[in-house]
Amino acid sequence: MSYQDERPERQERQESEERPVTFFRFEDLRIYHKSLDYVNWVQEKTMLFPEEDRTKLALRFNEAARSISLYISEGSARNKSQFVHYLKMAKSSIRQCVVYTTLAVRQNLLTDTAEEESRGVLMEMTKMIGALISSLQRSNNYNNPNYNNSYDHNNRYNNNRESNYDPYNSMGNTDYMDRM
Repeated sequence: MSYQDERPERQERQESEERPVTFFRFEDLRIYHKSLDYVNWVQEKTMLFPEEDRTKLALRFNEAARSISLYISEGSARNKSQFVHYLKMAKSSIRQCVVYTTLAVRQNLLTDTAEEESRGVLMEMTKMIGALISSLQRSNNYNNPNYNNSYDHNNRYNNNRESNYDPYNSMGNTDYMDRM
């Protein structure tokens, strides 16, 4: 056996030794680690807020940032549709962080550079969660032959894609956009 034949096996062993197997599924998700990094960033920035702001805005900002990670971890222990629900809640927490970022800038507690950094990370996390949601929904749809995408009045999904039921339009048809 030559050196070149052994080399791929050694690489695989080294990679598996460097990357430990996790018991908790969410620890394998890049978005989870990205959200933890954001929690640390928010905590570092809010520690610089004046004392009176640290107890109000900073507290809520930190809670919203932590919620992102918490929703991801909690949802990962559920079935796919529930995980999607928790991921959507994580996206809501991201939107809260956008508001807290804006408030902190308006109160001169964060610099414009910090605002750009925060918004950039929040946009990236939103995209990552959106991609994860799409992936989960696609895999769930492909694995479920009874998947339906239109809603009927019995709160069940059905395969009738021609249905004109629209929960946003009490008239029951979908041409309301044409009337705007």
